[in-house]
Amino acid sequence: MSETYETVAGIAQTWGLVLFVVAFALVVAYAFWPGKKRKKEIEDAANIPLKED
Repeated sequence: MSETYETVAGIAQTWGLVLFVVAFALVVAYAFWPGKKRKKEIEDAANIPLKED
């Protein structure tokens, strides 16, 4: 039983890491992909902490 659990846990950890690395790469690619609309969205989001209520 413990061998099965360790096997499943190892597979889940490995694929979880792969999933998060791919998701991170997609977010970075989205942020740096050229485009005027996207650039404005990112600049607006970056300025949110500086806005007065």
